[in-house]
Amino acid sequence: MEAEASSFETSEMLARFLGSTSLLPESWNLCARSNVMAAQGFLTDEVGGVTYVAFSGVQSIDGLDPFCGNLVPLAVTAGVSSVDVGGMFPALQKQEDDNTVMVDAGLLHLFLTIYHTPVFQNQMFEIKKKQKPVVFTGHSIGGAIAALSSLWLLSYLQSISSPPTVICFTFGSPMIGNEALSRAIQRQRWGGNFCHLVSKYDILPRLLFAPLAPITAHLHNLLKSWHTTMSSPFYFRDLGTQLTDHEKSELFRFVLGYVEATARSPPGVASKNSLFVPFGNFMFCSSDGAVCIDDVTAVVRMLYLTFASGTPSSGIDDHLEYGNYVGKISLQFLNRTEEELLESNTYEAGVTLASKSISSGHDEEMAKDCLKMARRIGRTPNLNSAGLAISLAKITPLRAQIEWYKASCDKSDDQLGYYDSFKLRGASKRDFKVYMNLRKLGSFWDDVIKMLENNQLPHDFHKRAKWVNASQFYKLLVEPLEIAEYYRSGEHRIKGHYVKHGRPTRFQIFDKWWKEREAFRENDNSISNSIGSSNGRRSKFASLTQDSCFWAKLEEAREWVEMVRSESEPRRVMALWANIKKFEQYARGLVERKEVSIDVLSKNSSYMNWVEELSVLKLHSQHYSTQIPSILDRKVVP
Repeated sequence: MEAEASSFETSEMLARFLGSTSLLPESWNLCARSNVMAAQGFLTDEVGGVTYVAFSGVQSIDGLDPFCGNLVPLAVTAGVSSVDVGGMFPALQKQEDDNTVMVDAGLLHLFLTIYHTPVFQNQMFEIKKKQKPVVFTGHSIGGAIAALSSLWLLSYLQSISSPPTVICFTFGSPMIGNEALSRAIQRQRWGGNFCHLVSKYDILPRLLFAPLAPITAHLHNLLKSWHTTMSSPFYFRDLGTQLTDHEKSELFRFVLGYVEATARSPPGVASKNSLFVPFGNFMFCSSDGAVCIDDVTAVVRMLYLTFASGTPSSGIDDHLEYGNYVGKISLQFLNRTEEELLESNTYEAGVTLASKSISSGHDEEMAKDCLKMARRIGRTPNLNSAGLAISLAKITPLRAQIEWYKASCDKSDDQLGYYDSFKLRGASKRDFKVYMNLRKLGSFWDDVIKMLENNQLPHDFHKRAKWVNASQFYKLLVEPLEIAEYYRSGEHRIKGHYVKHGRPTRFQIFDKWWKEREAFRENDNSISNSIGSSNGRRSKFASLTQDSCFWAKLEEAREWVEMVRSESEPRRVMALWANIKKFEQYARGLVERKEVSIDVLSKNSSYMNWVEELSVLKLHSQHYSTQIPSILDRKVVP
C-alpha cells in the first residue's frame, strides 16, 4: 500500500493549489474594496459561479471594541446580545469533555451586529437558495467576522442533504476562540474549510495570546491608524495617530513575551495555557512566498518564530501588506525550477523549500524544525482505516451472537421479546455473554469516533457507505439493549430519561452519519433487508425497529400513564394526556408502516402491556371526561 502524504505534505499541496487558483486574489480584492466602501459592513460579489462575501476590516471606528479579549460561551446569550446565540451554532454546543466552547465577546458582538441587519439576512437567503459555493473572507477584524459567519452557515447547512461548499479565507485575522472551539471544529471536520493567511511579522494574529488590559491605550491608537489607512482609496499611511517608536517597542515586546511562553510549552500543553487557540489551516506568507500548516502546536510555534524575527515597526506595517503577499504567492510556485518541483515531492526537500518561503538566515533551521514537527506521527489515516476494517471483521461474530440472541428471544415461549428479555434477564451464562458483547462493541465504536475526531482517519470516512451502513446496523441492533440496561439498572432515576440524559454520544453521531448519507442513499441496498430501508410501503415487519430509541420513548410513556393515575391537578392531567396521545400516534404509525420488529408486538412485551394498561385507564377515567381530551374516543391499535 502506498504511504499517505504527511500532514505537512498535504498542506504544501494546499498551498500550491491556492497559489494556482483565483480564490485568493478574488478574496483579497473584495476585502480591499470592502475596507474602503463598506466600513462596519460587508460587500458581496459573484465570480465564476462562486459567491464571495467580504467583511470590512474597519469595524470598530473608535478603536478597540470594549468586549475584546474576553471569552464568553457560544451557547448562551453571553451578555453581548439579546439573542440566544446558542441556537445559531448547534453543532458547536455539546462537548464530550464538558469544556465550554467560548469565543471572544467583542468579535461575537461585531458579528451579531451585522448578522441581524436586513441586508445580511437577505444576502444569506439568496446564498442558501442558490446552493452554490460561497467564500467568506475578511481582512483584520473582518476576518474574525468571516470565520464566525462561516461557522454559523456550516452549522445551518448540517440539516441540508446536499449543502453547498463553504470556504473561509482570512487575512491577518485575530484568533476567535478557545481550545474547546478548536476541538469542536476538528470534531465536525470543518478545519479544512478555513485558511488563515498570516504575514510573517503581523502582530494582530498573535495579539490575543496576551491580555489586552495593559495595552488598551496602545491598541486604540494602533487600530485607528490601521483603519485610516485601510479605508483610504489610495492606501495612504496615516500620520496622525501613529504610535511612537517607544510605544511600538513596548507593544511588540509585551505581545512577543506571551507568544513565546505559549510556543515554548510542551506539545499539547500550549493550548491549555492560552485562552485563545488557532484552528484550520494557516498560510504563513512573506515576500518570498507561502507555506501552509494545520497542526495546532506547529502553528503556534511558527507564529512565534516568524514574529520573533521581526521588529516593532514591521509587526505593525506588515498588517497592511497582504495585497502584496497575495500577488507573490503564486509566483512562489511558478518560479520554481522543474528540478525543485520534482525534489519537493520528497518530505525533506519540501521542508527546505517551504522554510525558505517564510524564513531567512538564522531562523531558517528553527523554521525547518517547526515544519518537521507538523509531520503526522504514527499510522496514516488510510492505514488506520484499513486496520479498522480488519477489526470490524473480527468483531462481526460478536454482533452475530447478539442477532442470534434476538432471534431466540423472539421465538421464546415467554413471549417477552428482545428488549424485555434482556431488561428482565437473570444470571444465565448466555445473558452475561450478550452483556459483554455489548460492552466490547461499544468500546470498538467509541474508538472509531475518537480516531475520527483526532483526524486519524480519512476526511471522508464518515461518508463511506461501508462505515455508515455498519454503524446504522449496529445502532438498530444494539441500542435497544443499551436502553434496557439503562432502565434495568435504575440510571433513569438518577440522570433522567434515556433520550435526553443517558444516550451515548456514539448513537447521536451515527444518527448524523445516516442522515448525511448521499452517494449510497438510493443506490446501495446492501442492508435494506437488515435495517428495513424501503422506498415503498412495507409488506412485512422490519427485522429491526427503525427508531432505535423506541423503547426509551415507551419507558417515558409508561411513566406518564402511572402519573395520570395519581395526578389530581387538571392542567397537569391534560398535559400528561397530550403526551400520551402524541406517543400513541407515533407508535401506531410505526406499527402500521411495519417499521417495528416483531418483538415489539410480542404478547408480553412492554409495549403490548402499555396498550392494555392505557385501554383500562381510559375506561376507568370515562367519568372524568371533562379533564381528558379526545384521546378517549380513539382505540389503541397494536
